[in-house]
This record gives sequence, structure tokens and C-alpha cells, in this order.
Amino acid sequence: LEFRRVLFRSAGASDILARARIVPTLDEAIADCGLVIGTSARSRTLSWPMLDPREAGEKLVAEGMEHPVALVFGRERTGLTNDELQKCHFHVAIPANPEYSSLNLAMAVQTLCYEVRMRWLEVQNQEPEDERVEYPSAQQLEGFYQHLEQTLQKTGFIADDHPGHVMSKLRRLFNRARPEAVELNILRGILTSVQKSRAQD
Repeated sequence: LEFRRVLFRSAGASDILARARIVPTLDEAIADCGLVIGTSARSRTLSWPMLDPREAGEKLVAEGMEHPVALVFGRERTGLTNDELQKCHFHVAIPANPEYSSLNLAMAVQTLCYEVRMRWLEVQNQEPEDERVEYPSAQQLEGFYQHLEQTLQKTGFIADDHPGHVMSKLRRLFNRARPEAVELNILRGILTSVQKSRAQD
């Protein structure tokens, strides 16, 4: 019954609905994505690289030709949590009326999907770029952040019981820098070298 109701509301998008995949966590949903953009209508304690809807559409289309990408929407009432937003490379905010900047979920999805669609149509007749950049997936980035946190704990740079604030700032730094897959491998090699050196001391 629930599926039939959703199918009725899909308004001709049954092919998309048929390919929809439901997973229990955001980490699982974005694991293979090389670009993750999260939606947010309000400023956060820790500022993050921001895009407007048009810029988001351009990035999603450009990188979507190279690897899976994700546009992440939050809950209707509360949006995305700070922890969820920290898993995103960029945040996108729709410049609505500042007196009431929060759009409902359907409006936000429609607006951003429109920008993606318009950019996709625009690039159909363009020549492809010669140089392609391979970015790490969200799962690979999470592995790097865990590796970084473990290394910084072993060196005593951050406390074992309170790594949150420093790690949030480091996530922001590396998300802003957008290391390529090869560069991330170099960084992980450095971390492994530090850990081996500490073990020999």
C-alpha cells in the first residue's frame, strides 16, 4: 500500500523510484561518492565552504561524469545535523527571503534539481575537458579522517577523550582543500610513517 502511494505521487518518475535504494545510514548512502553537497538553510557554528544553487548544479554535473555524486537533504523539520553536514565537501543554501529563509523539503529538492538539470542540458553540446581529476570517495575520506585522528591521539596532539573540536576544524580544512585521490594516498602514507616512527621510539 505504501509503495503504491509513493508510486502515485511520483508523477511519471516511476523509473527513478524503481532504482531507489534505501540504506540505514548516511555513511552507507554516500560511501562511493567523490563529491557530497549538503543542504543547509542556516549558518552553523563552524563555517563550511558554501555554494549557491547554480554553483552546486555546475559541480554536481561536472564531477558526476567522473564518479558518483550526492546531494544530501535533511529532515523536513530539523534539516541535517552538524555531524551529517561535516561529511559533506560543500554546503549549499538557497537564497530565499531572509525573513523566512527555510523552504520546505519539496521546494528545496525541486529548486536544486532544476539547477542540476539546466546545467546538464547546457553541457551536452560542449567539448569534454581533457584533464580528469580523480577524487577519493566519501568512504575513503572517512578512512583518512579516522587514520588522522588515531595518529594525532598517538602523538598526544589531541586528547583521546575529546578530539571533537580539533577534528571538526581539520575536516573543514581538508574538505576545503579537496585533496585528489593520489594526494590522499600520500597523506595516509605520511600518517603511517609517523605511526611507525612512534612505535620504534
